[in-house]
Order: sequence, then C-alpha cells, then structure tokens
Amino acid sequence: MQHNISLPGHGVRLVPLRRRHAADLFPYIDVDMWAGMASERPTSKRALERLFASRIADPAIIAFAVIDEETGTVAGTTSLYDYVQDQSRVELGMTFFGRDYWGRNVNASSKLALLTFAFEQLLVHRVTLRCDVRNVRSAAAIVKLGATLDGVLRGFRRGHDGTRVDTSIYSILEHEWPQVRAGLVHRLTPADLLPEVTELIELSEQLMRADVEHAPLPA
Repeated sequence: MQHNISLPGHGVRLVPLRRRHAADLFPYIDVDMWAGMASERPTSKRALERLFASRIADPAIIAFAVIDEETGTVAGTTSLYDYVQDQSRVELGMTFFGRDYWGRNVNASSKLALLTFAFEQLLVHRVTLRCDVRNVRSAAAIVKLGATLDGVLRGFRRGHDGTRVDTSIYSILEHEWPQVRAGLVHRLTPADLLPEVTELIELSEQLMRADVEHAPLPA
C-alpha cells in the first residue's frame, strides 16, 4: 500500500518503499542470494520496479526500504503484509539485503523496528514469519530474532522450477514480545549504553501498564 510511515532503528531507518529504490537494490540480486524467495527472481531493474510497484499497490502490504544511516545507502527491503485487524495478526517478510550487509545486524535492526510497530502501534497478538525449508540462512536469522517454529506446511507453494515447496512457519506472540524485544535490544546496544536503554524500556512498560489499568471499562 502507498504509505508515509517511517520507522527509526539502531543504525537504520525504514522509509516507504518506492519504485526508484529498484535502481539501488537490483545490483544486490544474484541467483544464490535469491534462492528460497517466494517471488520469481527479477532479471532486470525494470522487473524489480514492477515487483515493487505491485507491493506498493497491494493494500495488504506495508513495504519499506531499509536505509543504512551511516552511509545513507539503501541496504535492502522488508515488509509487513497480510494484516488482519479483526484477528490481530500480521506477517513479516519479503526481505532481502545486499551481501555487504549480511552479518551486520541490519536485519535485526529492521526487524526490531517492524516488530515494535506491529506490537505497539498495530497492537497485534501474533506476528508470523515464514521461509522455504531449504533456506537455512533465513531460518537461522528468524530463530535468532526469537521466533518459535510452529511447524512445516508441506507442499505449501509452487517453486520457480515447478516443484512444490515446503514452508517453515514461525511466530512471535504478544506475551513473548517483551522478551524478544529485550533480546534484540541487548544484541544491538553497545554495552556501555545498555543499562540506560534497559531503564527506558522498563519505564515505557510501566507507563503502558498504567494506561491499561486506568483505561475505562468497555460499555
């Protein structure tokens, strides 16, 4: 969907995805890094523009470009999608980053920003993440975020080679979010700043609990 949401992060900034971001991100794409993606690999900048345009036009997708704040370059893209408000759930994915950003906490920083938005602004109960069972790199990254494996959906989708693909489903639930958030913050915060950041998080949680306790009862 077309939106104007920007989210701050630890060394990154998430901004609304635009077609022009294809020029920055297409050079990152190759066969190996795209392996396991649900969408077909774009073979030209125009093809990636069309993929981004379809995501921007889809009302069920909130797509972002991830900006490296140190350099100002576009590091990758990620999205929230399939948001079902009356069921309080959303999926997180459609993510890829340039190889230069692998292992640099850019993924963790962007996911922390998206999860914070999902649980604290959209007020969802469940965030789902999924990946091709063969995509061990993505699976490891999802587990490292703090998500729990729910199971494997056999033959969930058709692969680009025509075969059926098994998909691993992971989730983070509302009551698990504080622990997941603490783990991500600890992972991303320099040791000398961690006590101050932890204190701010605890104060924020106290204020949120106070708001809930003093909220008027529903009519």
